[in-house]
Amino acid sequence: MKNLHQQVLELLPQCIEDRRWLHRHAELSFREYKTADYLEQALCELEGLELSRPTPTSVMAVLRTGRPGRCLAIRADIDALPIREENELDYRSCNEGVMHACGHDGHAAILLNSVRLLCRRREELCGELRFIFQHAEETPPGGAVEVIRAGVLKGVDEVFGLHLTSTLPTGSFGVCSGVLTSATDRFEIEITGRGGHSSMPQECIDPIVTGAQIILALQTVLSRSLRPSDPAVLSVCQAHSGSAYNIIPGSMHLTGSVRSYDERVRATAERRIREISEGIAASAGADVQVEYVRGYDSIRNDPALTGWARNMIAQTFGTQAVHELSPIAPGDDFCYYDQVCPGFFLELGAANPEKGSDAPHHNARYRLDEDALAYGMEYTVALLSGRCCLQAL
Repeated sequence: MKNLHQQVLELLPQCIEDRRWLHRHAELSFREYKTADYLEQALCELEGLELSRPTPTSVMAVLRTGRPGRCLAIRADIDALPIREENELDYRSCNEGVMHACGHDGHAAILLNSVRLLCRRREELCGELRFIFQHAEETPPGGAVEVIRAGVLKGVDEVFGLHLTSTLPTGSFGVCSGVLTSATDRFEIEITGRGGHSSMPQECIDPIVTGAQIILALQTVLSRSLRPSDPAVLSVCQAHSGSAYNIIPGSMHLTGSVRSYDERVRATAERRIREISEGIAASAGADVQVEYVRGYDSIRNDPALTGWARNMIAQTFGTQAVHELSPIAPGDDFCYYDQVCPGFFLELGAANPEKGSDAPHHNARYRLDEDALAYGMEYTVALLSGRCCLQAL
């Protein structure tokens, strides 16, 4: 029997074909109907799988080996982003204004073809494997909440996931024990003053001046309300107000984000945003409404699983392939999986400047290096094979 690496290389053209079909037919969160149908049809062609649709646009396949062992789950997200693609490719998105600019087409293709490989090796496996193709990762509260509520993790012992990244070169594996990603929160601030003629500001309560003071003062949340050692990011990203050059408007709306890695920091940021906004508005005679919306929690990698995966990667790909990561700023709804059972989430390198694969995620020219698909398949099969056969339960 050919070794795993040889099998992966033989299947790589199929994986690339799948990924390009998914890229061409990119669909937004909660609308992944064609994507889910494509994946389900491909999985139907494999013998011995139990298929289900936990939600209308997600798919789960279950491989029961009939031998005692762990119940393992692995998740791939499948949704795209509202971005107009600027890449000139034969397989560029045919859905105008929708693009796989975050690698989810690669995630789905990697998992689909890993299932193909694992089905070939089923006689070597133990326990039960669950393959979750999850919708709506890009839109909080995210699809993870829905599929978990539908029971995809019932009885699962360990859960895994990965994300292709343009911050690491192809062939590298980013590993981090404990907190991996930030909590991703959003705040909305509505300032209501009293509008009027720009020549008579004394008759007005100017929401723009009030809003400007709030924007600047919010930076003290980081510099004066948190310890210097507390990592966090607070950004005001939208400010909307006004209709003409000579009219002081009646209101202003601010929108921003907070990224943090610790619940204490998160709670402090929420409290101080409210206090600062309300205090400045009161001093100006304006009214203010603050809405703080908690997004995804941090992904927290299980230390034992992280250590095992690190060693497996080093043995399979060489010690040079392992990149130790500090916590990263992006968020992901995989966080809800590792709150149910021990989990491990990996950052898989997919950057290659020589191929033009170095644009950041969520960019109209994002283009992953398809050689990374082979690394993803080999890693996934080695990971699940090793964990499910580690010992009989």
